Amino acid sequence: MKGMILAAGKGTRIKPISYAIPKPMVPILGKPVMESMIQLFAKNGIDKIVINTSHLAEIIENYFGDGHHFNVQLSYSYEAKEVAGKFVSQALGSAGGMRKVQDFSGFFDETFVVVCGDAWIDLDLKQAVAQHKSHGGLATIITREVPSSEVCKYGVVVTDKYEQVVSFQEKPLESEALSNKINTGIYIFEPAIFDFIPKDVEFDIGSDLFPLLVERKAHFYAVNMDFQWLDVGKVKDVWEVTSDILNGKVKGYPIPGTQLSPGVWVGINTQIDISKCKITPPVIISSGCEIQNGATIIGPAVVGANCRVDAKSLVSNTLICDYIHLADDAYIANKTMFGDYLLGHDGYTQLLADCQYVHILKNRNVSRPLTGRASINEIYSTLQSPKADPTPLQQIK
Repeated sequence: MKGMILAAGKGTRIKPISYAIPKPMVPILGKPVMESMIQLFAKNGIDKIVINTSHLAEIIENYFGDGHHFNVQLSYSYEAKEVAGKFVSQALGSAGGMRKVQDFSGFFDETFVVVCGDAWIDLDLKQAVAQHKSHGGLATIITREVPSSEVCKYGVVVTDKYEQVVSFQEKPLESEALSNKINTGIYIFEPAIFDFIPKDVEFDIGSDLFPLLVERKAHFYAVNMDFQWLDVGKVKDVWEVTSDILNGKVKGYPIPGTQLSPGVWVGINTQIDISKCKITPPVIISSGCEIQNGATIIGPAVVGANCRVDAKSLVSNTLICDYIHLADDAYIANKTMFGDYLLGHDGYTQLLADCQYVHILKNRNVSRPLTGRASINEIYSTLQSPKADPTPLQQIK
């Protein structure tokens, strides 16, 4: 069976993480979120997959290659325009990206599945496709129910008694919501869908194609299913998803490492004596790390691969990326550390280069200060954050 993964977005809502990697490559416990989606496709017999790319496309393509490591065939559709002899990213919208693939090769010649590359799901796709075919429709949205108090966070799908889609509501108030079934970004189409998608223009599935299908009274259905769905569409979602997994709220998500004590997972080739550290679970310490005696790690927390945590440092409620050295007296609480940036869970952002006790690890024994790529003023200008200079990390006395 054939499928498509949408991965061409700029990742605007996850800046500054998307300065370094495209959104589908955001790691959840060390694994890019899109890797889990490819594995789910393979498990459900979807082994011919096109991925549309644009922003930082080479990172996606270099990581996944031709897909043989995942027992699938992968191809990439790069969305860009040529300017002065150079390619400049130019996404075509989710539906426009589908049309580009179809115009190029006629790839979609049977029922196919389209998903967003920035979510983790455990959906039975075979069952979803079977329900789509039972309706005999042109298109199907997979929905899931959420509590009425949460409908204001999502796009709501409204159907009639035959499950045919009649309207949409974008993040309605609880009192105004006509349904508690939300759009999960999982779609099933027949090839005839391209009769509704114009050529060579930016065209979005949610905001353009679906309203058009409703307007023309096409055979367009919603299938409501019960499954786990973790979306990493925003910066805060990265930490929320990670902490939910660590706290046992997500069933079946694989936790890397060996559980050395209840709630404490440690990777291979790591120096740590748990009895001489102050560790409060749940905590993941990845492979190749050095955790010195006396270090304090309070969960939920993740220490990335090849990190060093010195004896007098403290980590609490924090996600730390790979190759980071926390020197003595570092105090890191309620943060997501990624690339060149330290992202507060309250939305405050600062450069690691401005953090006195945080360094990028050159190897397991030597460290050097991290040099930021942009000034903090540029970051605040981009994010429209307060103009005040960042406060250095608190030093433990």
